[in-house]
Amino acid sequence: MVLKGLEQLVEEAAMQAFEPNINNTTDEKKFASFRKAAGRSVICVHVKLDGINIAVPVINQNQSLAHLAKEAISRLEDTGISCEMEYNQCYFKKFHRDEFYIMKPSDIIKDVLSDGDMVEIVARKTQERKNSHKLRSSSSSEDAETSCATEELHQPKRVLDIPVIDVNGYDLNLDSLIRLGKGEAKLSLSDETIRKLRETRDIVEGIIEKGYVRYGINTGFGLLSKVVVENDKLVELQYNIVRSHCAGIGEPLPIETTRRILALRINVLAKAFSGCNPGLVEHMVEMFNKNCLPLIPAQGTVGASGDLAPLAHLAQGVIGEGTMWSPKTGWGEALEVLAANNMVPYQLTPKDGLSLINGTQFICGVGAEALHRAKNCVRTTVIITAMVFDILEGHTNAFDDRVHAIRPHTGQRRIAAALKALCNSPKYPSEIYELEKHDVQDPYTIRCVPQVAGVTLDTINFVEGIFSTEMNSATDNPLVFGAEEEVGNEAADIISAGNFHGEYPAKALDFLTIAVHEIGNMSERRLERLCNPSCSNLPAFLVDSPGLNSGFMIPHCTSAALVSENKTLCFPSSADTQSTSAGKEDHVSMGGWAARKALRVVKNLENVLAIELLAACQALEFKRPLHTTEPLEAVYNLVRTKVNPFVKDRAFTPDIEVIQKMIEQNLIWETVAPYLDSDPFWDEF
Repeated sequence: MVLKGLEQLVEEAAMQAFEPNINNTTDEKKFASFRKAAGRSVICVHVKLDGINIAVPVINQNQSLAHLAKEAISRLEDTGISCEMEYNQCYFKKFHRDEFYIMKPSDIIKDVLSDGDMVEIVARKTQERKNSHKLRSSSSSEDAETSCATEELHQPKRVLDIPVIDVNGYDLNLDSLIRLGKGEAKLSLSDETIRKLRETRDIVEGIIEKGYVRYGINTGFGLLSKVVVENDKLVELQYNIVRSHCAGIGEPLPIETTRRILALRINVLAKAFSGCNPGLVEHMVEMFNKNCLPLIPAQGTVGASGDLAPLAHLAQGVIGEGTMWSPKTGWGEALEVLAANNMVPYQLTPKDGLSLINGTQFICGVGAEALHRAKNCVRTTVIITAMVFDILEGHTNAFDDRVHAIRPHTGQRRIAAALKALCNSPKYPSEIYELEKHDVQDPYTIRCVPQVAGVTLDTINFVEGIFSTEMNSATDNPLVFGAEEEVGNEAADIISAGNFHGEYPAKALDFLTIAVHEIGNMSERRLERLCNPSCSNLPAFLVDSPGLNSGFMIPHCTSAALVSENKTLCFPSSADTQSTSAGKEDHVSMGGWAARKALRVVKNLENVLAIELLAACQALEFKRPLHTTEPLEAVYNLVRTKVNPFVKDRAFTPDIEVIQKMIEQNLIWETVAPYLDSDPFWDEF
């Protein structure tokens, strides 16, 4: 089998990349046809390159594996790791269970890959390629394929040191959780944590031995808590609660989200107030470190008694049932996935099943992503505002320190400081700012950004504080106390309480949703001003020959549609409640929906901001040869590495998607940060 050179394939696939360069009508037609065929379905493929695993989202599944390689290389080099592999010839290995399959760079993604698949790129060194070429001239194609497969065994592997985070239930933070979700860190348990787990476990075993009746250990659950279960049925009781609570529906959660939920559940159990067997927690840590991740449906939790249904699906994987994913196997039966990773199902003991399913880890696992991405959005909106401010000939006096010192809300002062640092100043002068001003007062969507985005920033910080506490809280029920006391004493007992109730993170996420939506409101209004010649003194819809070309007319409609959608999603989930479990659980938080729609609002906002940033960069084209400030020009240059100016009409969707990914990955802020003396958003004054 003679493989086509990857460099040639990448060149052929350029029209199918995220950053198309369309210069003529023929290419436009080709690209329009390509987008129509591509659809909007997105999958995530895990690419192994030089021994490093890289998650690559695939928007267009009609692309070849060559494009997948290009994106993986780009992501690897973004981390600062240079890729030394040469790609004149290569092949791809798809792993499934304990087997692998050889694929060519020209193979089409949709024909050979599915969501969650693991693929390894294998390349040859120059001398090896020359030698193998000689072999191919005198060998069958079948022999050549065998040569490719066996040669991989001798490829040197790059070893990447993955940090290990010790989990103890007390000090996990948002940044660490996000890294854990991305697979950028592993988990460990200290000897001290295991000792504490053993102490509380001894209390549970003592209660069983002495015949005390305690909820969740030897009773039924919810309304059935009055039913006492005999000792010979206690293990069956734990399996029953896991299986019966697996009632979730809807799309499976993304792999990264499942990782976060598993890490959070481990962290809560490691706090040692659940009374579970230490071996259970050690088993879950091994699952996490080997990326054995159960399928968790997105819908089914009411947020009290905790996230029962989704956590039951997590627990289902722990006991080797249901569906599971790992890099080695892709999706498969949990029992087979565990076996492929040299693991066996965990055998539950009394209290273990209940310890797995009580808590707010679904709310926090999903909500953490919304919170993290919201932080990127608030930074990005300030940068875009500064750019639009200059284009629309704004007045910097609205950002004067004295104004904000006499209304000293922290967020307001920080946003004003950031805008002041980015706009015209002696350090970073703007040629555009020197133009004659047409208005004596700026519109609210520019002048009042510190006051509006400021409360968004303060809300984000408030929510992060709630999450920091919640992620490190014992949210099980019942809770085990008094490890040093004799079993049966008041101090050494099991208490049934309500720490599982998700009202705290649910309310916090509802606040976050409302706060981040507001900066989308302002973004859409600024976009309208850019597109409206009566407000901007720029060509209508920011394009030459308006009328022949529609320019940003419909991207503005898209922005308006997303903002309107977000308005309806701002109704607080936690304002609702439904009585469940025959009235025993008569108030719930609806925190699961609060988390899911918070993330949806943030994703919509990223696209709203992406459209505004594209429009701002396009507006700068009409200000040339004048330039804005140096940090804002750096942002313009970043955008132009992926998106060309809009000379005439073309499809906008690919460009919006590219910039949305930049915002999600915080690349806009990272481009600006080197120009600033400090981080005005979160550094101390």
